[in-house]
Amino acid sequence: MRRVSIEKVQSGMRLAKSIYSEDGQVLLGTGVELKETYIERLRNFNISEIYIEDELSKDIDVKDVINDRTRQEAKTLIRNIMEECKNTSQFTSDKVKGMVNHIIDELLANKDILINLSDLKTVDDYTFAHSVNVCVLSLITGIKLGLNQLRLRDLGVGALLHDIGKIVIPENILKKPARLDDNEFNVIKTHTTLGYDIVKNNPNISASSAYIVLAHHERYDGSGYPLCIKGDNIHLFARIVAIADVYDALTSDRVYRKKVKVHEVIEYITTLGEHHFDKTIVECFLENIAVYPVGTGVILSTGEKGIIVDVNKRFPARPIVRVVCNPDGSRKNAFEEIDLTKTLNIMIRDTCEI
Repeated sequence: MRRVSIEKVQSGMRLAKSIYSEDGQVLLGTGVELKETYIERLRNFNISEIYIEDELSKDIDVKDVINDRTRQEAKTLIRNIMEECKNTSQFTSDKVKGMVNHIIDELLANKDILINLSDLKTVDDYTFAHSVNVCVLSLITGIKLGLNQLRLRDLGVGALLHDIGKIVIPENILKKPARLDDNEFNVIKTHTTLGYDIVKNNPNISASSAYIVLAHHERYDGSGYPLCIKGDNIHLFARIVAIADVYDALTSDRVYRKKVKVHEVIEYITTLGEHHFDKTIVECFLENIAVYPVGTGVILSTGEKGIIVDVNKRFPARPIVRVVCNPDGSRKNAFEEIDLTKTLNIMIRDTCEI
């Protein structure tokens, strides 16, 4: 399978990965042949990308670190919790812990898989999908750091709930299709303290989990909010979630901008690791990220185009590429797979649509 933007999808293409609605229902299932009416429906749901299966991408398997059912159940859970809090400012926490424990079990079973972020988020369900991704990214980092099961659970609970304060933020600000002005940004910033007020008195939420909700926008150099603390004065969990939060936000489509390419986000976070983030955690975090995710189209230094077939855990910037197009854009008669760890004279120049 390979990832294709909705603008490039054509009638007759075959869907390789199921598409879900905001409430977790299957909109289109794996294997469906796409018709113009289906493609239009996807556009109406603000779905910007899908996975397709064709001759170019035959036998390419995009593996997620957690399964689709778990991801959808987690999104539905956080959605329900936020709806619950809108009405009562309270929520049932037992299900959160159970979900986090389940995610931890799946991650421990798949800990050698680099993160491909194969989840197809829509602009409309961004908050819920983002919460789950931040939880997964944070837990993988926590596992890499050697946290025990109890600490992983507290980290995961806080990460899953980190944006719960956004239920109090007006929709016109949260979904504004343009950059926020200073006053609006100040309103957005209150989601940390508002969220903390929601979770801190829940007897089943630990202090360290609640602290994540409060402090995930603190920065290592003291430039964050709401407490403006710096360095190791910021709890380890909040330092982890801060990186996961920025990474997933930048690699996601938003109402006011398109997502940033993964390798560009990695460069950005690496640079910020000197100031905004804990450098040690940044290094640990990035060890688990596929720089060029499986199913992504790339341009090689030869001018040829290919699709990422697999990633190398030890050398994530040098994956295995299936070369499918000549430098002039014409389709190759026979596809060739190149392991860039063994072909050092060829490099990836950029990602692209194929």
